[in-house]
Order: sequence, then C-alpha cells, then structure tokens
Amino acid sequence: MKDDGYATLRNAESIEWSALPTLPVHRFRDKVVTAIADGARLSAFFAVRTQRQTVRLVAVLADDQNGVLHALCSTVKESFPSLTPECPQAHLFEREIYEQTGVMPEGHPWLKPVRFAPADWPGANPPATPAIGRTDFFKMQGEEIHEVAVGPVHAGVIEPGHFRFQCHGENVYHLEISLGYQHRGIEKALTAWPLGNSLHLVQTAAGDTSIGHAVTHATAVEGLSRVRVPARAQALRGVALELERLANHIGDLGALAGDVGFLPTAAQCGAIRGDFLNMTALLCGSRLGRGMVRIGGVAYDLEPARAAELLSRLRQGEKAVTAAVNLLWNSSSVLSRFETTGVLSCRQATDLGLVGPAARASGVYRDVRHDFPTGIYSLFHIPVSTLNAGDVYSRALVRWLEIQRSIEFIQELVESLPPGDLRNSGTLSMSANRIAVALSEGWRGEICHVVITDRHGKPARYKMVDPSFHNWPGLALCLRGQTISDFPLCNKSFNLSYCGYDL
Repeated sequence: MKDDGYATLRNAESIEWSALPTLPVHRFRDKVVTAIADGARLSAFFAVRTQRQTVRLVAVLADDQNGVLHALCSTVKESFPSLTPECPQAHLFEREIYEQTGVMPEGHPWLKPVRFAPADWPGANPPATPAIGRTDFFKMQGEEIHEVAVGPVHAGVIEPGHFRFQCHGENVYHLEISLGYQHRGIEKALTAWPLGNSLHLVQTAAGDTSIGHAVTHATAVEGLSRVRVPARAQALRGVALELERLANHIGDLGALAGDVGFLPTAAQCGAIRGDFLNMTALLCGSRLGRGMVRIGGVAYDLEPARAAELLSRLRQGEKAVTAAVNLLWNSSSVLSRFETTGVLSCRQATDLGLVGPAARASGVYRDVRHDFPTGIYSLFHIPVSTLNAGDVYSRALVRWLEIQRSIEFIQELVESLPPGDLRNSGTLSMSANRIAVALSEGWRGEICHVVITDRHGKPARYKMVDPSFHNWPGLALCLRGQTISDFPLCNKSFNLSYCGYDL
C-alpha cells in the first residue's frame, strides 16, 4: 500500500514493483532524510538500471517502532543530491551506487571505493571502481603525528582488510578502514543462477552466517512465490538460527578473553564453541548449517531421539559456557580492560544506523526478531537485550545475555516442536514485476535481502546487505581517543565480516 509518498509493506511481503512511488529526486531526498530524522533507518539503498539508460534509486526504510518497511524510489541520470551530509548512514550506500553506476551523489564528502575491482572485471566502472588497492587515505599533519598501516595482508588465515591509524604517540585520532579487496559479484550472480541453485551461493556470502543469509533469502523468495512454510519447518529454522548465534557469540567471548590474555575463558570457549557447532551438525550434518534451509521449508527433521540428544548436549553446553564466562565477570583485570574501552554512544550508533549486538550495547532497542517478526518468532518471543555504556564490556555482556536467552528459546522450541511437513510441496514460481524485502536477525545483526523480479518472474535485481556493512563505521568511530593497543579488543568486540562486506 502507498502511504504519504511511500509504499508500506511488512517483512517478507511482496508488492507490485509499480506500487513504489517514483518521486522527483529532491523530494525523494527530503522524504528519506525526514524519515530518518523521525526515527526510521536505512535498511537498504541501491540503484537499478532501467531500459531507458537511466538509474532508479531505491530506498528501503525500516520503522522499528511500528514494525513496517517503507520503500520509495527516484529516477536519475548523471547525479543526485547526496543524503550523506544530513544522514551519515547513507554514506557507504552512496559510494556503492557511484561505483556501480557512475551516478554522482553531489555533495558527498569523499567518494572512496567500497570495493576494488580488476580492470577487466565485468562490473568495473572506471574511475568509480579503481584497481585493487588504489585510493587516497585521510592524513593528519602536525608535529609527532604518525601513521600506522595494517594489512590488507594479515598473519594467519584471515581475509584482506586495510586499517590505517592517524596517531599522536599511542593515541588514535582517526582510524580509516578500507575493505573491498575481494569483489565476488554475488548480487549479480543471483540474477543469473537458476533459482534452485541460489541457496548454495547465498550461504557463501558470509560463511559464519550461512543459516542467517539462507533463511533471509528463502523468506524473500517465498514472499514472491506466495509459498507458505509449514510450522515445523519454521520451528527448525529458528533452532538452526539460534544455534548459529550461540556458536558465534561463545566464540567471540573466548576471543575477547584471549585479546586481554585471559587464557582460562579463551581456551574453554574455543572448545565449547566447537560443541555448539557440532549441535548444528547433529541437526543437519554440517557444522555451519549448510543445506539445512530449503525454499519452502527445511531439508532435515529432528526426530525424537535426536531431539533428546540435542537437549542433552544443550544442557551440558549451557553448564560449561556459564562456568567459563563467569570467570570473565569475576576477574577485575578483565573488567578493567573491557570497561570504558571503545565507547560508542547511543547517538553515534543511531546516526550510523548500527544493528545487532553493537547497537544494543549502546542502548539502541533494535532487533528484527522483536520489531519485524516472521516465522517462529511471530509465536515465540525472545526478549531484547540492551545496555547503555556502549563499551567493550557492554558488547560482551549483551552477547552473554543473548546466549542465555537463545538457549532457553531452543529448549522451549525443541520440547514443543509442532507436527507436520518439513517443506511446502507446491510449485515454486516467483511472481513477475514485484519487489520483496526480507529481514532476519543474524548473530551480527540485521540481514536484509531485496529481490525485484522482471516480467518473467526472474530476479532482475538482487540487493543483499550484511550487518557488517552497517557496523564497520562504528568500529572506526569507537577507536577515536583510544590507544592503538586497544584496537584488537575493540575490533573483536564488533567481530565484523570482511566477506559479508565484499559481496
């Protein structure tokens, strides 16, 4: 439905593509900026090329308070007035639009590349998409100011990312994060792959979020196909999604302990994380949950014997992780390193559009499971865990609160699994000329997939927003005024994805 210049829709709902209001670009800008000033946020902002050689800007705004999404668009040719000066959360989206289309956001403070690309890359748009590693960096001048550059090649098995610090002594004045060294073209591939194979690609968007991205993709396709997912399948999706959250949160708490040299929790959480990954393997045969989700349902059931085994392992895991994590909270040396380190205020988190535990640790009440519930989350509710300090301690403690609540959720769900089919056996066929927006709460935060179909019902544009895309600027901001030795701790307290950004 249209509402005062917007098309309003629910999570996982599809509407006619023509239902999106196409506004003059200055009115489009004013509508988006005003909505964000009134409490909405940008879930997605991207460009669609039209047959008339113009570009259509599409904005998807999330209204957390009312649980609805607003979408609107505008047609532009060579440029449009940048939203970034008044809306900081638009700055990465606008840089991405520029390098993908060449359309200039006039007034943007600095159109640095979001992703680099080889000169022969099919999607390269010189000079908007420069060759790999070629870019300017922010520089400071002054006596005893020095620069520290880290990466993009790192020690160990880690993906590429470049961090450049402007420092005076140990004090960090500015951290610049440059990513995009591995442009994989997943969004473009999703418009070319057969629909039956798309899940294989989506699960590689961010490997530690395989279930989160698979559920979001399936939900979007189901909305376009008007496919109803059986209740038992929805419940099993919820179990898988929360197991993914548990394994990663536990691993993060162990890594945070390791970054401050507190080895008891670091060692124990590393092992316990493996136990929770094995619970996912018990569910579907893959520790990362690959193959669990199918369009219209799930591929694997949880029979009574394996359900009992899962509950037994869950109780053992809960006992082990409680003992390991309480060592953190009872150590004054750990708390002295966590507290007041890497502070990000509620205003900063809101202005940047942060999502997930990073936002909730700064006092932002935001969780897709609560604000835009679909599937099993429409029936079983998980309380939103928030704190206000916005420091490393808060980001760690929010994870711990979510661990406890996810365990309770899984126990309740497994003990009361609804009967029924695992998958809708109906014909899968996406409707033509429609748009669907699907949101899920991955363990890092909101995952957003937008699918626009053509007149044949095939994906004409696929937009994927990993939570890391929203949250990397938050890491950069929280380092200001910290010592450079605090970077590993702050970095791990966000634990963002390179590949989720380098789509």
